[in-house]
Amino acid sequence: MLVNEEHLGLCSSPQWARWVEDELMPWVLDGHDLGDHLLEFGPGPGLTTDILRRHAARVTAVELDPRLADQLPARLAGTNVAVVAADAARLPFPAGLFSAAACLTMLHHIPSAALQDAALAELGRVLRPGGVLVGSDGLDSAERRRLHLGGIFVPVSSATLPERLRRAGFVDACVEVHGDRLRFAATAGL
Repeated sequence: MLVNEEHLGLCSSPQWARWVEDELMPWVLDGHDLGDHLLEFGPGPGLTTDILRRHAARVTAVELDPRLADQLPARLAGTNVAVVAADAARLPFPAGLFSAAACLTMLHHIPSAALQDAALAELGRVLRPGGVLVGSDGLDSAERRRLHLGGIFVPVSSATLPERLRRAGFVDACVEVHGDRLRFAATAGL
């Protein structure tokens, strides 16, 4: 199980939706143009998708969890969002399809650093040269570990993420820490 029921409940709550709208997304998206076709990697219940779809003409949301991938299309029907059930480490898209990609509070749900790196490389592959990757994740903490009991939690280090992004084919990687979270942005190589 990628996400336990407590965690899924939190990430579906009105409180989380307000925090995502008021704090997380303005911080992560600040200064970034997402272009015409955004790939959202791991939308979960779709609260981040609700905001991202206002920042790009088209959004393709890739979700691995079958329950969530089955629920999202009905919730997002009639919008500019298409939902695809797929593994981010093996994306079913041609190279250079997307103008931007977003990875929001989900890298830690990938079960190993090697698979995280494979997913980052896939994001680099499907982005157009010069396309931007934006993202965020929570840092390792006792509370975060407790919230993830029974699920997957492989925290991402702010110290190693820039080099990992470079190895995945990105340039101009920027990683910033604020409190117990990090945000990152990088550009797909030419």
